[in-house]
Amino acid sequence: MTNLSNLEILHADDAVLILNKSAGIPVLADGWDRDAPYLVKLLEADYGKIWVVHRLDKVTSGVMVFARTAQAHRDLNGQFENREAQKVYHAIAVGVPEWDQQVATHPLRANVGHKHRAVVDLKTGKPSETRFTVLKRYPAHVLLEAKPVTGRTHQVRVHAMALGHPLLADSLYGAPPTDLCPRPALHAYSLTVRLAGGTPVTFTASYPDDLNTTLERLDV
Repeated sequence: MTNLSNLEILHADDAVLILNKSAGIPVLADGWDRDAPYLVKLLEADYGKIWVVHRLDKVTSGVMVFARTAQAHRDLNGQFENREAQKVYHAIAVGVPEWDQQVATHPLRANVGHKHRAVVDLKTGKPSETRFTVLKRYPAHVLLEAKPVTGRTHQVRVHAMALGHPLLADSLYGAPPTDLCPRPALHAYSLTVRLAGGTPVTFTASYPDDLNTTLERLDV
């Protein structure tokens, strides 16, 4: 991805920009290669100054909101800090759980080791909560809905692993090698935030081609 032609803009006004992020592009400059394309740089070329409100991993697709004014940035930051913003993820996990719904409350500690993983740490981890619901079962996999109550680094990925069902292709968190999906099967499906009028609005991001193809293969 090198330009905005691959981005699906879900909403744009003078205060905010909401889009469906493609997997494979970082939100900010990635590592030492400052000349490589990253999302904020691409957006600012067309929309001017952009403020980052929240993050998605480079390998994760889905809905994101950016602020276009300092006031919108303060307002959106407050919604995330006060847990007013509601995020819903869809993910394909390895294995088929016995439960239909499960709440993971494992405390998490981030930036562990050279790969900056997050880990469950019962002593010094920060309180964390993710609510999982099974959407569809396959012979050896499951489509999950995940609603993170807190916003820790890699939270959905770590909590899925802690429940014994790492996300498909997520080798960083214990998933076995696979050719079913080219990246960890995680998609930020919807985001609910208050816009300038004060009314909560939900924005939904359609599945990218790689997840649709993976789900079709699982159905065979």
